[in-house]
Amino acid sequence: MKVHPCPRPHSQETLAADGSVLCVACIRQLARNLRTLPVLHQESLHHVSPTPRRTNPTKVSGSRSRDYLNISVLDTRHHILAVLESWSGTVVEKLGSAAPDRSVLQMGRFLLAHLEWITAQDPAADFADEIDGIVAELRRTIDPDPGELQTFIRQCVVDDCAGTITASAQRAGSGGSIECSSGHGWEMREWLSLRQLIERRRESVSV
Repeated sequence: MKVHPCPRPHSQETLAADGSVLCVACIRQLARNLRTLPVLHQESLHHVSPTPRRTNPTKVSGSRSRDYLNISVLDTRHHILAVLESWSGTVVEKLGSAAPDRSVLQMGRFLLAHLEWITAQDPAADFADEIDGIVAELRRTIDPDPGELQTFIRQCVVDDCAGTITASAQRAGSGGSIECSSGHGWEMREWLSLRQLIERRRESVSV
């Protein structure tokens, strides 16, 4: 079998493992990432609607606003499911395996169980890069850099509206709602439904 270098960035040329596109270090890192993903994904759930710091010690428990929703965390969680579902679908299609449940835990275990086959395929480096990326993305949502300010900008989902929906990804809708530039508005509790409408609109445009 012809020996070739690992295609991923290394400080010096590193040979791929036998029967694999990737080197041993990359394969081990990939396995660690797949084991870590469900833990990080579960931890990120606590950051979707975190408890704000109390500024009024006399305020009774249960009276705090529940309109605070961290859009960046929701987007990250949605992206992770999409990435794992895509790669799981590739394995199912090529190997004829039974599809795993659509959860980060089950899809992570599924991909880990087929890691030897995956790392022997041409797109192995893309897979490793993408898994590295979503792990880093999860870590940023759990422990964000205070200097990172992300903004969510999408076209309005209302028919014939040319406006855009803009919100701070770190503290979206601090006033309790999301609005487009033309004045259409949604309550924060409607965000998940709105997010699905936005995704369907983007997919229809890209087809």
